[in-house]
Amino acid sequence: MTAPALITLAHGSRDPRSAETINALTEVVACMRPDLRVEAAYLELNGPSFDAVVDKLVREGHDEIVVVPLLLVEAYHAKVDVPQVVKAAQERHNIRIKTTKVLGIEGEFFKVLDRRLRAALRDNRVREVDALVLAGAGSSDPLANAIVARAARVWGSHHKLPTIAAFAAAAPPAASEAVRAHLADGRRHIAVGMLFLAPGVLPDRVRELAREAGAVAVAEPMGAADEVAEVILARYAVGAVDLVPLEALFADL
Repeated sequence: MTAPALITLAHGSRDPRSAETINALTEVVACMRPDLRVEAAYLELNGPSFDAVVDKLVREGHDEIVVVPLLLVEAYHAKVDVPQVVKAAQERHNIRIKTTKVLGIEGEFFKVLDRRLRAALRDNRVREVDALVLAGAGSSDPLANAIVARAARVWGSHHKLPTIAAFAAAAPPAASEAVRAHLADGRRHIAVGMLFLAPGVLPDRVRELAREAGAVAVAEPMGAADEVAEVILARYAVGAVDLVPLEALFADL
């Protein structure tokens, strides 16, 4: 039996660096599982669209697809946009599509954040850090923002440094406000981590505001890291099992 195809579904950005990074991440996934048919798709702004990718897979003969939303929090896109496009594709083709839960913020991702931060400190020749900011996209959903705030506390606790969560849009504080809050508390060497998968408009805004406010270093987004690819495959594995009929699961019992 052919394994279900895998679509990594990102939101999309006007910045071409975003699609380049998501495509690179998807390629890492494909290299880890060369037996799978793996494609990247986007909800909007840069292609290929989800509809176009599903159409392509159907033409190739795939009738089961697992969709892994490349989202770090369960907010509007995960609750509304993704279910809408998946439902439309199922109705158009009469195929089985399983959407997994979002990537979320897994413990392994903190290793990626640390690597990116160490690289930024090295590039900026920074030898001392006495406070951190962890910047995420921001959402109108307070629960999504609370998840980022919790991640900031976990990251800060690991490094034994005061850490403030900041947001690029939709919620306070902005990165500049977070940096200034640390400065007001007497901190002078403030570094910023990026809770984003890929470069784009929002990470650029975080970088600009943080540097203007006095941050000594701003890390790059997580990018095409092995740890992220492994979480994608873990989500896929659960989704693929969910597509297996119950009678098939118990056929050999």
